[in-house]
Amino acid sequence: MSHHFLHLLILISFFTHSFSAHSPPSDATHLLSFKLKADAHNNLNYTSRSFCQWQGVQCARLRVHRLVLQNLNLSGSFAPNTLTNLDQLRVLSLQNNSLTGPIPDLSQLINLKSLFLNHNSFSGSFPPSLLSLHRLKTLDLSNNILTGLIPMALTNLDRLYYLRLELNRLNGSIPPLNQSSLKIFNISHNNLTGPIPVTPTLLRFPRSCFLFNFRLCGEIVHRECKPAAPFFGSPTPKPMNQVIKQQPEQSKSRTNKLAAIIGLCGGVVALCFVICVIARVVKRKRYRKRIMKPTMASDYIAAESAAAVMKMEEDRALEEKVRKLQMAKSGSLVFCAGEAQDYTMEQLMKASAELLGKGSIGTTYKAVLDNRLIVCVKRLDGFKMTGISKEEFDRRMTAVGGLRHPKLVALRGFIQAKEERLLVYDYQPNGSLFSLIHGSKSARARPLHWTSCLKIAEDVAQGLNYIHQAWRFVHGNLKASNVLLDPDFEACLTDYCLSDLVDPALLFEEPDSVAYKAPETHKLDHQPTSKSDIYSFGVLLVELLTGKPPSQHPYLLPDELIHWVRSMRDDDGSEDNRLVMLLEVAIACSATSPEQRPTMWQVLKMIQEIKQTVVAEDGDNAFPATVASLTS
Repeated sequence: MSHHFLHLLILISFFTHSFSAHSPPSDATHLLSFKLKADAHNNLNYTSRSFCQWQGVQCARLRVHRLVLQNLNLSGSFAPNTLTNLDQLRVLSLQNNSLTGPIPDLSQLINLKSLFLNHNSFSGSFPPSLLSLHRLKTLDLSNNILTGLIPMALTNLDRLYYLRLELNRLNGSIPPLNQSSLKIFNISHNNLTGPIPVTPTLLRFPRSCFLFNFRLCGEIVHRECKPAAPFFGSPTPKPMNQVIKQQPEQSKSRTNKLAAIIGLCGGVVALCFVICVIARVVKRKRYRKRIMKPTMASDYIAAESAAAVMKMEEDRALEEKVRKLQMAKSGSLVFCAGEAQDYTMEQLMKASAELLGKGSIGTTYKAVLDNRLIVCVKRLDGFKMTGISKEEFDRRMTAVGGLRHPKLVALRGFIQAKEERLLVYDYQPNGSLFSLIHGSKSARARPLHWTSCLKIAEDVAQGLNYIHQAWRFVHGNLKASNVLLDPDFEACLTDYCLSDLVDPALLFEEPDSVAYKAPETHKLDHQPTSKSDIYSFGVLLVELLTGKPPSQHPYLLPDELIHWVRSMRDDDGSEDNRLVMLLEVAIACSATSPEQRPTMWQVLKMIQEIKQTVVAEDGDNAFPATVASLTS
């Protein structure tokens, strides 16, 4: 037991026994209890006998009224039954520290007016206890990793003046905040969805207060609220050129409206034409002769026939013009790394396309060519692309296309047209690691066998190590859906080295995707690095071992995490030591500080050492590579 820890216990005991058995514990006891859990580096100087003179403490009548402990590198947790018992507290600021874990129940802070917990690493949901603090005027929970919904009951805090929740992982809809007192407000950089409530209060704030919630819509963000149309009109495969030409924002309702407008306009024009004809007929009534009737009829038929012929010629000319225009915009198919040109651009465009999925970077299709060759085509979403030039895109894709490793899905070619950017990969028939873990396995009681986890982890580590060491690139978007299973059920990476082609904030759209991201990448203008890839690898490894998506991983200390993983697996205990070794790799990779994480080369070596230990004890048969072994 450390000297620092013993000293704290002595102080707590002193302040506790300074009061009679019938009086409540001193505020000093609660401050020391907080320090015990939150001040791992002993940065708080709490040695004076008068706790009202301690760092950051202000008292009135020997009760703490104000506590400001910011920028002190506090790196533990905000434990319950510590500061939460300071019922005379008016101001609490713990901002700009490294506190972790959930925010405790603060309902006893009935006099609290200002709460600053921003720029920490608090996890869990929005603390519901705050909704009972009706004196609260200032609330800042920004720059944390909070998840879940923003409570609708937040509208009941009628004194709220300052509310900042930006740079978290909050989802769901925005409450209809309408407090006239609210003057400072920001909920940008979350995962909020749906229409923004049109209230006088929310209308006062600029668009920037809502940005980087890409599923928000409404007048404030200048984005129309309407249901997204299915990308395909029917589930049957279409030719790739039809898929590329079809615009995802079109919808049947919009088409119907357009047809109605055109029909209405046509009806008006026809009515005007009839009126003009009638007027002309009435004017020339006296010149009519019976003999003219067949002549007029024959002239009408001839004129209509001539018009029909002319329309057919115009349609042919228009069709040819459109075809030439499409050819001009189609760009060219560039093959990477000396690939054999087994198909042409025209063959690829005529291939039948089947939707495989839509991710944070683009939409992926299975394309079957007429020579029965199957490839995977990723259509990069144009609205997500940064302002990268054609030349820079060519250079980047040529470099990425030069990456060749058994644990990478090879980029075979790319297409850059005026309005489209397509990537052509090898097709992997066994789907993704996400589907293996959460798809058909969702109803299974136990996750993958731990040796299968180790095998997949080694495959992924080899691919990442190759990217980091051989080419100094980064993956930038590692997650289970970007790990595919090849025909031999070997795990291999896809969507690598593409993250810097899009706005980094666009990679934070889904709760599970956000959970893979390293804490440092949540800051503005922070590009992914090799260290952030390693953090994502650690999260992926825990997902493998538990079978739980990252959004369901609780924030736990290492010992608690080991206990939780054991409870998720329900193993018989015979492989417990090996499981812990693999989990320790995940813990090392998931360190909050990038400098504390190992390199990918070190991670690969640790995994291979575990594998060698198993092989030495159990033989080579410990790692079967069949589909049945991975899914049983």
